[in-house]
Amino acid sequence: MTGHGGAGGEYKDLVVFLAAAGVMVPLFNRLKISPILGFLAAGVLLGPDGLARFAESAPWLAWLTISDAGQIRSLSELGVAFLLFMIGLELSWGRLKSMRRLVFGLGLTQIAVCTVVLAGVFMLMGQTLVSAAVLGMGLSLSSTAVVMPVLAESGRVQTASGRATFSTLLAQDLVVAPILITVTVLAALAQGGGDLDPATLRAALLTLVPAAIGLALLVILGRLVLRPMFRSVARAKARGQGQEMFVAASLLVVVGAGVAAQAAGLSMSLGALIAGILLAETEFRREVELSIEPFKGLLLGVFFVGVGISLDLDVVAANPLAVFGLAIGMTVIKIVMIFGAARLWGVKRKAAIETALVLGPAGEFAFVILGAGMVEGIASPAFTGTVLVAATISIFTIPAMAALAGRLTREPVAAPDLPQEAMAPAGAEDQVLIVGFGRVGRLVGEMLTEHGQSWLAVDSNASTVGKGRAEGGNVYYGDAGRPEMLRLCGIDTARAVVVTMDAPTKVDEVVQAARALRPDLILIARARDDRHAVRLYQLGVTDAVPETTEAALQLAENTLVDLGVPMGLVLASIHERRDRFRAVFQDAMPDAPGQPRKARALRARTTG
Repeated sequence: MTGHGGAGGEYKDLVVFLAAAGVMVPLFNRLKISPILGFLAAGVLLGPDGLARFAESAPWLAWLTISDAGQIRSLSELGVAFLLFMIGLELSWGRLKSMRRLVFGLGLTQIAVCTVVLAGVFMLMGQTLVSAAVLGMGLSLSSTAVVMPVLAESGRVQTASGRATFSTLLAQDLVVAPILITVTVLAALAQGGGDLDPATLRAALLTLVPAAIGLALLVILGRLVLRPMFRSVARAKARGQGQEMFVAASLLVVVGAGVAAQAAGLSMSLGALIAGILLAETEFRREVELSIEPFKGLLLGVFFVGVGISLDLDVVAANPLAVFGLAIGMTVIKIVMIFGAARLWGVKRKAAIETALVLGPAGEFAFVILGAGMVEGIASPAFTGTVLVAATISIFTIPAMAALAGRLTREPVAAPDLPQEAMAPAGAEDQVLIVGFGRVGRLVGEMLTEHGQSWLAVDSNASTVGKGRAEGGNVYYGDAGRPEMLRLCGIDTARAVVVTMDAPTKVDEVVQAARALRPDLILIARARDDRHAVRLYQLGVTDAVPETTEAALQLAENTLVDLGVPMGLVLASIHERRDRFRAVFQDAMPDAPGQPRKARALRARTTG
């Protein structure tokens, strides 16, 4: 950033970016336009070809521009890493294995075909074989950072096209490091005048060794370190040391894994992806996801602003036909090739159309690969600069491409040919959500399993969660009093929620959050006593189970049976008395202005 003597001081660029995020993005939201376009437009406006052009005649405009685009781009790399980390959290090694046909089939086919065809086109335009190959590899990749948020906004991630798109993007992320190594090999070929002797080839291939070792170490250390580290942080949080420690640990994992991957010759985003996949196997994935989400959104905003800043309007003005022609031609070629590859690998026609449209434009890694090509002296700086401007323009079209795809595929899209575990969302679809996994929650889970009902549990005690997972339970660490955590645990599609905690205040908090998210949900809660049960019915539970009442009924049942009263009569009287207590609790509820007097109406609605 600029020094103190510059326009606005060393923090001026940060203030300008935050102002853009706080003004332009809400404006675009109000206009029902993707916030991604808001960040992109902000980058163009705040960059050197925007307001900065008029800074000489109006010096005050320097306060409204970003002076150091390089630092913005450095931060934007973190944004892509955070996005890949979040994607990794939604995966697991098992799910990745189940998706291998599309990842390593469709994904690698798309990369190979697009690289060959684009390279052929660039050779016809007068580029050398080596230069054309680098250009083809760079432009064959698409934008994970733009495509995935756009699909998420439209609710298309879980569709057939969403899965095919994600699988292809994942394959592209995995090949970035090999492509960069290939660029090094091609540089050696170009410097040797076209002859690559065995010694040069061997030296280039040896660069793969550190990458392979680094990848293996990253996986091994992640498996050994991540779970114990987060257990320690969770214990500290339980002792009242604050949420900030969990946020700090999550940031450490993302940034640390990215830096470690870079040191091994891999991309930062690939390291973050691996860290996310490793954490997806642990009980802390939900809490980590909540901790990272705000940083991911803000840093991705930096990335989009950086893309906007990189748009060189002078190049566009100098030769608009060449720039827009390149952008259109590259995008059309990729759309055709991706559609063909998708159909080849069994993706249905409409899903293949949507996949091809959103993946047709260029991606953020084009800047990395083509930049490396220029550094290595392979690609012509002037021609590559024009190509990069065309790539930037194509990235701007992704939201429009997604909207067009939505219009063309209005009918329900058939599910892709993937195993169920690959298609299943990360939440608890059609499951019972158990909040609290102590003795009561554990017993509820055992009874649900015994009767063939699937469930997911969440608890804020790391030791309890660890014990439950050691016994094979589907248990996660987190605070279910937060609506965001309930959403991550699948409350939107859950069949019922059972709150089993013994802390009345916390039970009330969870009940309020759950009922606000799902007015139609079956919601059963443990109550401390009769008074607490009345309060829970007032908050909207379907059933409240008071500990004192149930203990008294159980004592009465055992006494009557031991005295020789027939079991059938005893059970009937117990059930009758339980219903009588429930009616008393509901009748004791005070009137609420503008609401039905009795919770019985709510109960009829939620259970009917």
